Amino acid sequence: MTSPTTTPLATGVAMLGLGAMGSSLAARLLDADHPVTVWNRSAGRDADLVDRGARPGATVADAVTAHPLIVTCLLRHPSVHETLDPVVDQLRGKTLVNLTTTTPNEARETAAWAAGHGIDYLDGAILAVPAMIGSPGAQVFYSGSRTAFDQHRDVLDTWATSIFDGSDAGRASLIDLALLSGMYQMFAGFLHGAAMVGSEGMTATDFAARAIPFISAMTGGFTGFAQVVDGGDYTVAGQQSLDFSDLSYIVRASDEQGVNPAPLAAVQALITRQIAAGHGSEGFARIYESFRASEVTVGGGR
Repeated sequence: MTSPTTTPLATGVAMLGLGAMGSSLAARLLDADHPVTVWNRSAGRDADLVDRGARPGATVADAVTAHPLIVTCLLRHPSVHETLDPVVDQLRGKTLVNLTTTTPNEARETAAWAAGHGIDYLDGAILAVPAMIGSPGAQVFYSGSRTAFDQHRDVLDTWATSIFDGSDAGRASLIDLALLSGMYQMFAGFLHGAAMVGSEGMTATDFAARAIPFISAMTGGFTGFAQVVDGGDYTVAGQQSLDFSDLSYIVRASDEQGVNPAPLAAVQALITRQIAAGHGSEGFARIYESFRASEVTVGGGR
């Protein structure tokens, strides 16, 4: 093992966190011939990477003093402070890229903490699974220090298409979590539909074969919804009205099949709210207004 007293390198990356994603990030850096020092809270996760040329960090301090760029890919926001607070003095003057999944405000808190300790901070949100790292389909959104983004672009671009979303450190996280919100609700809708037809014996595989082309075609409607929302006029021609979009019959059908209608019931509640407010003749995109912060009431109701 390299001694902790080794002279710090002027290039390279200290990778903290070797879960599935952190390991993929480190492996891709090694493939691109970047010097890499790795550290993980649990011992033994670095063996394959060390065999491929990574330097093992005996401690967090050993890792962060080895290179000018520190990358964290840890489990949730508290683990970032648990890992870095004890070595904060060694981080002064370095760049920290935090790829840990956090909320926007958690990212802003980390940015403020970093600024207070003389650390250049860039928050990143990975829109990919580990196997996609280094492939054309992977994306990572960044926000915070533009200087850090530009200075270390050669490292960032080894992982994915790198997109800078501005100086607000929380913006990359916000965009990432918004996209994941759409993804998980889409998955829940598919699984609800699979449960409905499954109640009569259709396999989820057969249902998927029918759902994929249909849902893929329907995503083309996002552009139209976006144009209506951005225009702020839900009465423009060509929209399906909220009155016509009443989903209560699907909710009833789900109940009749003994299937929990929760995903559809939630959408129906949004439709009902807008109809009750006198907007039944307006387009389905009007439910966007029920999600806006100005519509949130005490207790989170809308």
